Amino acid sequence: MGTLTAHLTQSSSVSHHSSDEEEAGAQREELSFATLENEEEAEPFCDIRGLVLRYLCGNRRGCVLLGFCGSVTFTAAFLLAFVVFSGRYHCSQVGGLGEQSEQEGGGANKPSDGGSGLYLGELREMMRRLLQYEDIYNTVSRISRANHPPGSSEGTALASEVLGRFRKLPMDHTWTESLYATLQFPDRTQRSSLQLVDSAGLISEQIALNPFDYCPYSATGNYTGGVVYANYGRPEDFNWLKSVGVSAAGCVVVMRVGGGVSFAEKVWLAERNGAGGVLIYPDPADLPQDPRRLGLTSHTAVSEHVHLGSGDPFTPGFPSFNHSKFPPIPSSGLPLIPALPITATVAAKLLSQLSGPPCPPSWRGRLPYVRCVLGPEFSSERRVQMSVHNVMNPVLLNNIFSSLEGHVEPDQYIILGAQRDSLGPGAVKSGVGTAILLELARTFSAMVKKGFSPRRSLLFVSWDAGDFGNVGATEWLEGYLSMLHLKAVAYFSLDQAIMGDDNLSAYTSPLLVDLLDSAIKQVEHPKHAGQTIYSQAERDGGSWRIMKPLYLNSGAYSFTAFAGVPAMELRFTKERAYPFLNTPLDSVPHFQEFLGGRLGVIGRRLGELVGEMVLRLVHDHILPLRITSYAQSVLQFSAHLNKHSAELQSRGVSPQWLFSARGDYSRAAETLQRAIDYSDLHNPTTARLYNTRIMKVEYYFLSQYVSAMETPFRHVIHGRGNHTLRALTEHLDLLTSDPGRFDESCFRRQLALFTWTLQGAANALNGDVWSIHHTRTYTH
Repeated sequence: MGTLTAHLTQSSSVSHHSSDEEEAGAQREELSFATLENEEEAEPFCDIRGLVLRYLCGNRRGCVLLGFCGSVTFTAAFLLAFVVFSGRYHCSQVGGLGEQSEQEGGGANKPSDGGSGLYLGELREMMRRLLQYEDIYNTVSRISRANHPPGSSEGTALASEVLGRFRKLPMDHTWTESLYATLQFPDRTQRSSLQLVDSAGLISEQIALNPFDYCPYSATGNYTGGVVYANYGRPEDFNWLKSVGVSAAGCVVVMRVGGGVSFAEKVWLAERNGAGGVLIYPDPADLPQDPRRLGLTSHTAVSEHVHLGSGDPFTPGFPSFNHSKFPPIPSSGLPLIPALPITATVAAKLLSQLSGPPCPPSWRGRLPYVRCVLGPEFSSERRVQMSVHNVMNPVLLNNIFSSLEGHVEPDQYIILGAQRDSLGPGAVKSGVGTAILLELARTFSAMVKKGFSPRRSLLFVSWDAGDFGNVGATEWLEGYLSMLHLKAVAYFSLDQAIMGDDNLSAYTSPLLVDLLDSAIKQVEHPKHAGQTIYSQAERDGGSWRIMKPLYLNSGAYSFTAFAGVPAMELRFTKERAYPFLNTPLDSVPHFQEFLGGRLGVIGRRLGELVGEMVLRLVHDHILPLRITSYAQSVLQFSAHLNKHSAELQSRGVSPQWLFSARGDYSRAAETLQRAIDYSDLHNPTTARLYNTRIMKVEYYFLSQYVSAMETPFRHVIHGRGNHTLRALTEHLDLLTSDPGRFDESCFRRQLALFTWTLQGAANALNGDVWSIHHTRTYTH
């Protein structure tokens, strides 16, 4: 699309401009009146040219009139300049911390067109005044009084309380959406068990387990085998086992919690390597278990679901409405092997009896009396037998919604959400997010009551069944998938938002990076008074460390990887990990002790940070999303691909098509950004046109060449599957690491799918079909 010739017009009027304009208007009326009087006397010579000629001829009256007109013109110009520059000066004086960032973003200093007449700086100050940290602490305390899993009486009571809280606020709409989903719980009639058996298969030792510790969506049944220790269960850990000749095939694999790998990924990788069962424990090296310090006891297990996906695993890719009408279709992400969480005490009992090659130094944890070896042999020829007994139940879930309607573009939503349920008390797991969600809803509704008129709508959502893989949120996405990319501007997940006060992490789509970078310059660090989050991050090694990729168990992941909506999950953490997450000890007393009693203060800062970004999204004429961000990701892969170009071309595979698609996307994104920069953004039609195209950028990266049922995470950058850039990179690396495993036919298909997705994104960004530059040539 060609660059538009109209230039950006800067309007800088302020709330007190009307009186100044009236003065200027009065002066213009005086000028008009004087001119008309002199027209009667001077007849055709009243124009400027005539006056000059008469002056040259010595006409004194014309000279006087010319001087008078010049004086009045100068006075009017001076008053107009005063109004303009006083407005700009007024804008520069509001905003608190980080005034240098006031100019960032389209229309950042101008009042919203919704009729409020309030500037962004004034809105920011209003939000800061209204946010209250006391409510955050009180809400977390109420929510985490007891376990509140989905479908329980406690969970139902909490849903009613949240709904009531929303209804008490001056919101435009509040409602619930209910659905049935299949969830897994421990069998009350038959407990899961773990025992050691001798060579004859007789039980030699029964190992005690907590009957409430389980991994939702584990396969059920019995398995008996030797034991292999696999560290964190990462791909590199299993590769190292193979390199030293230790096979996980036919064994029960013992792994540590953590390592940047979810329980679902650990079980999936173990299954791929032939394991027959999985045991996962918290090691004291990762989660403190010293009784002299705040930490877990050695008899506490960590629980987490093991479905490699999100949503109801029996309705993959489509919404779960009524199971009696639709036959269940099991997700490919459901494990086929049993998995159990165990305590550090149980892990020490098992690993202390192993024999085999020694572990590498980095694999050694801090289990007492354990000499780190890999297995798979047990002392006295014994083996481990595990039995998992869980049952699937249909459970009625309730998602709760409350909204504030926008006044200019009400069909564009900024969504904030948080998980409400928890298998345990869930102070961090569900309490913090729900408390901040309710506080932001209260704050923004109060701002509207005080005169704030948002351009776009705000949607606040309390999700059910988050502990089972963000089931409530994902089912909602599946139900509205065909329309969300046209309406959802961005999603902010508030799950587990506070786990410390030292460092901020933002798991985010690249489209939201600029928005976050601007926000952290405005908000004070919760631990360092007088310092913004940005300035403190720069002292700690750079603000770029804050930005991290989205991960599978994140509450934001499905929005981007499945639905193509830019999403972000924010989290404050400490250098020392919060040890109680996903345990029965995740309570307010433990949480407050861990934070030094500062829960409310930190929660307010986190709410202010999210609120700052939401304000920009509902206020600015043009959505402040970085549409050129994905060009950099593809450029990095292109450079990596170029290193192997000679080898690929020798196999008849040309990377030129990908290079061409990347160039087309980069040019299209830059052209669109330039068009935005040089357009009249106060023209509603122009702004709407550009915002619609900006909102679709993330959606363009969902591959259209894979099934949403078989491969729900279709995003080629953030998704999972052979269509992704990550899979393409890993396959490409086999050319040097293991050429025998390189599958040329598979690689050609992967490269083609990724290239055409990227080319489709470039074509869509170009806009109209006649704006696409067809530069390719074909030779026979």
